[in-house]
Amino acid sequence: MKRHTVTWLLGVVMTLSLLSGCHRSHLSEVSPDGVIVAFGDSLTVGVGANRSDSYPSVLQQLTGREVINAGISGETTDEGAKRLPKVLADTEPELLILLEGGNDILRNHNLTQTRNYLATMIEYAQNQGVQVVLIAVPEKNLFSEQAPLYRELAEKYQVVLIDDMISDLLRTPSYKSDTIHLNARGYRVMAEEIYSVLEREGAF
Repeated sequence: MKRHTVTWLLGVVMTLSLLSGCHRSHLSEVSPDGVIVAFGDSLTVGVGANRSDSYPSVLQQLTGREVINAGISGETTDEGAKRLPKVLADTEPELLILLEGGNDILRNHNLTQTRNYLATMIEYAQNQGVQVVLIAVPEKNLFSEQAPLYRELAEKYQVVLIDDMISDLLRTPSYKSDTIHLNARGYRVMAEEIYSVLEREGAF
């Protein structure tokens, strides 16, 4: 093998090694006294378990940060878009975990409108300097994959997406309290998965 070829290959290997050692976090670290807002519907409230077993409560234990449960059971994205500004003003969070759209899908709402309302919420939070983590929910068949609109939004707004967690949890009977809600075990697994993603992306 010619010397210049060897030199070139060594250069490629070194470059790849450097790149593999670098991880660009998608999130800035949440300060020790920073607030996280969990915003959503019944899966955020923790329907199917005690409030203390909801994913925001468990996530607070895991992170050591204050995690505010700003869930409202049955909420649709149009309602959430109206409610979010006051929640952010009242809580001044560093991070927003957004889990909405499930009720839109179950009620056969126009998914273009659902996407637009979610976009409104993401844009508003980002304009307030709040980081956003988006959680996808399945399409109408609860055993299907996540609705494509979530990945589209995550790519457009460059937010961290947790895309298959809810689908996987709802496929596991031992994690469910009914067809669309989790039990205490399911919410703990949910919180642990969210924590793992937040840690990996640089929030802690």
